[in-house]
Amino acid sequence: MTQTLEQIRQEFPILNVKVHGKPLVYLDSAATAQKPQCVIDAESEFYATINAGVHRGAHELAARSTLAFEEARAKVAELVGANAEEGSEELVVTAGATAGLNLLATSFGYASMGRGGKVAERFVLKPGDEIVVSKAEHHSVLLPFQELAARTGATLRWFDLDTEGRIRTDMADEVITERTKIVAITHISNVTGAITDVATVVKRAHEVGALVVLDACQSVPHIAIDFHALDVDFAAFSAHKMYGPTGVGFLYGKRELLEALPPATFGGSMVELAWMDKPADYMMPPARFEAGTQPVAQVVAAGVAAQWMREIGMDRIAQHEQEITKELLKINELDGVRVLGPLSTEQRIGTVSFEVEGVHPHDVGQYIDAQGIAIRVGHHCAQPAQRHFGVYASNRASCGIYTTVEDARAFVEAVGKVRAFFEV
Repeated sequence: MTQTLEQIRQEFPILNVKVHGKPLVYLDSAATAQKPQCVIDAESEFYATINAGVHRGAHELAARSTLAFEEARAKVAELVGANAEEGSEELVVTAGATAGLNLLATSFGYASMGRGGKVAERFVLKPGDEIVVSKAEHHSVLLPFQELAARTGATLRWFDLDTEGRIRTDMADEVITERTKIVAITHISNVTGAITDVATVVKRAHEVGALVVLDACQSVPHIAIDFHALDVDFAAFSAHKMYGPTGVGFLYGKRELLEALPPATFGGSMVELAWMDKPADYMMPPARFEAGTQPVAQVVAAGVAAQWMREIGMDRIAQHEQEITKELLKINELDGVRVLGPLSTEQRIGTVSFEVEGVHPHDVGQYIDAQGIAIRVGHHCAQPAQRHFGVYASNRASCGIYTTVEDARAFVEAVGKVRAFFEV
């Protein structure tokens, strides 16, 4: 039987918490989503019943933990459309999306130094080559690839944004050239909530032989995702934004690319044979990229989160959040309030950044928090996007499946009182 929204909300124990004596209204899901009880229980139960190292040891607990670990990886793969035929060999476990993107940039750097041999030549960067990003990028995309360009002598280029903060993919033919080797771009902006026209970017990039790296942090929790259908070469996302635990994320890569990519970190459980007098023989993906002890309990809980999302239905989640987005956008009708991003629900999610004229964002956030409403304050780790709108910081409200229309209306009402409170 399909759960009602109220039944879904009841699965989140934190929503019973009071803040400043008021019921919590949580509107910071773009930063981190809250966790349903089944996810909380899954992590705890792992430690209580089958805790052991995975892919090492021959005892029963090791076998059970390894099985739970790989079954969880498969559940996440199913959520995002990875390796439907072969299981989950296209998903690498990382410490988060930031770790996954840095893994890629580091691996491309090693390939550029000659590591990985002939099969890794397609990842090699040199002076004259180009890496393309956009002004909408989270620093976890911008900085690793900016540094990669600096290390290899490649040139960093970028897509500009339009007046709504959308990536100017209409300029793909101009920005992505025959010299482009990598295009690293966000699927959905964590500032504007705008959905990127990924198909146009992928088409042009593949025409010139470039690889596409997708930041899917803000898309996996909110809309149906199929990496195979998108035809991106790599993608990174974090579990904690998709109702899962912190400390774990996933890097998707096309199987043939992961097999050719040299590893970025080195240690136990990623090597077939190690020698004193010659380079090691590394394991096949994903193990090649998973050196050391993995966050096993968190991966198991992430698998539960992925299954929980699929049971609710990604289309239902997206539809519900569209209704919330309509309500959140009503702040743009308030005097002295400007939304930084699209003003309609078309091709966007319920992540709404805004500024209040005459009031510092930190003061806005403090006033909103005093009403029991949690929102984000700052530059949202995307400073170029903020500067595009002529600000250095802003406020941001963002929703999840547990957000109600009443939550959104309470937020709008609170924003409407900010300027009067500060006597602006």
